[in-house]
Amino acid sequence: MKLTVVGGGSTYTPELVDGFARLRDTLPVTELVLTDPATERLELIGALSRRIFARQDHPGTITTTADLDAAVDGADAVLLQLRVGGQAARQQDETWPLECGCVGQETTGAGGLAKALRTVPVVLDIAERVRRANPDAWIIDFTNPVGIVTRALLQAGHKALGLCNVAIGLQRKFAALLDTDPAGLHLDHVGLNHLTWETAVRRGGPDGEDVLPRLLSAHGGTIAADLRLPRPLLDRLGVVPSYYLRYFYAHDEVVREQRTKPSRAAEVADMERRLLALYADPALAEKPALLAQRGGAYYSEAAVDLAAALLRGAGSPHQVVNTYNNGTLPFLPDDAVIEVQAAVGPKGANPLPVSPVDPLFAGLMASVTAYENLALEAALHGTRDRVFHALLAHPLIGQYAYADKLTDDLVAHNREHLTWA
Repeated sequence: MKLTVVGGGSTYTPELVDGFARLRDTLPVTELVLTDPATERLELIGALSRRIFARQDHPGTITTTADLDAAVDGADAVLLQLRVGGQAARQQDETWPLECGCVGQETTGAGGLAKALRTVPVVLDIAERVRRANPDAWIIDFTNPVGIVTRALLQAGHKALGLCNVAIGLQRKFAALLDTDPAGLHLDHVGLNHLTWETAVRRGGPDGEDVLPRLLSAHGGTIAADLRLPRPLLDRLGVVPSYYLRYFYAHDEVVREQRTKPSRAAEVADMERRLLALYADPALAEKPALLAQRGGAYYSEAAVDLAAALLRGAGSPHQVVNTYNNGTLPFLPDDAVIEVQAAVGPKGANPLPVSPVDPLFAGLMASVTAYENLALEAALHGTRDRVFHALLAHPLIGQYAYADKLTDDLVAHNREHLTWA
């Protein structure tokens, strides 16, 4: 089995490689190819990846190449984890929106739109090259903004699913609080990528006992603190929102914080420098503890589980993925990309039935879906007006004066990545 990681020079990659090594019975990878145009980083991370495989006696081979076509040739699955523009572009995404009093974030708001505009054309080019090399290969997208990127892939007819680590992270957290095996907890996870709610936490599967009320009663304070939201809010909602909902539920508070401290992009850039120094140590043969602070916790487990289901019919029978709505949420278009539990196998993902969604959450989903439609149009076809329309539609922006200025700022900061600009 051959797997290719596009963006293999990412500091995330050792987390992924460690998962492939530990979970080789679930996903027996014989060849892992890491590809990235940043050849110096790629070779550094490739060498560490080989040491990780050797340390855990994994028999598979790991190769590195900057030649994308060679990397994807014959691949059974291709994982996308790229960042167009690197941390420098992320730093911009997280700062210039603050001038309008809007949140600066790499996956939502104006910064999220900027990332989508840079990323979608690049991902679609990669996907076309995958299709030419091997039309049966699955594409697993971990590249943000996952919902928009996945919709672009599906709309272009690619065999693709989107993946995020929010659900698996919450599952592990809840299991630890309940002192139980994570595999025994099924989350009623519903929403869009980075806009999700856990509406039930069930023991034993989709039809199991809902222990969410008990979980909130006993551990609501801990959960709220992790989300950086007030405990009374969780009690009033009766659900657990993802931590990305803080950008909506406490927008102005977040903006005030962002204006007075270093950006997350600056923190990550510093962390990456330290990680790369660690990776350069020829004695290092495991992922370092510092990597846990980089983000992407449990990404490897989620990726292995999904690839195993798609390629072997193995892994967990139900997994949280990003895929077409197709009537699952009746208040959204069929071609909206939603993030829900699904039955996953070699033929793809079939979303499980979802209980009726409270209008409090459905309304925000519908609003952000409309924005994502407009964002994808802007990413595919360009023009200043399309960018303006997407920003005006976003519930975190919504005022024409802000949308107008943010359009100018977005284009100015991303001109080198926008062919139409």
